[in-house]
Amino acid sequence: KLAKSLEMVQNQLLEKESEIKREISAHKDKRLQAEKEHQDAITEENQKNEVEIEACHEKISSLEHFISSQKLEIEHLKSNKEQPNNSLKEADQALGELLKTKVR
Repeated sequence: KLAKSLEMVQNQLLEKESEIKREISAHKDKRLQAEKEHQDAITEENQKNEVEIEACHEKISSLEHFISSQKLEIEHLKSNKEQPNNSLKEADQALGELLKTKVR
């Protein structure tokens, strides 16, 4: 009777051990799946960030090019403005000379 009782307890312990091992395995699987999903999410977010960074670099480059062309345009306009100013000064001087000559 004692041997039978001992055998029954041992069987129960083996069943419990099996159940615990299955639970541990299930928890490990869940943890691994969660880690994979987390890593996939990080990878996806990194890829989105890289695309956004690249777009920002392109926009910066475009803006730098635009600024450069605007600076050249400003220099061109300044240069063109000085030419009429110089001609106007020369005309004023000539007119002044003519007026002096006429007054004499």
